[in-house]
Amino acid sequence: MRIAFDEDVCIGMYQCVAAWDEFEKDTDRGKAVLRESTEVEDGVFEREVPPDAELDAKFAARACPVDAITVYDADGEQLIP
Repeated sequence: MRIAFDEDVCIGMYQCVAAWDEFEKDTDRGKAVLRESTEVEDGVFEREVPPDAELDAKFAARACPVDAITVYDADGEQLIP
């Protein structure tokens, strides 16, 4: 499973931070940050989700009020949102 985070869409509500500890607050910029991620295009960060964290990653994506987080399965099919 893979997660993508669009930092430009993020409005800094930090609900993802509460849902999964792989997100953290950047209060200086008013954005969340996806730890250990790689910027794959301008403002979009991705990383693999460990099998034991898949449920938390899905909760983080569902908790985002502006759909800045997308979860993909191993085949690249979008699961959330």
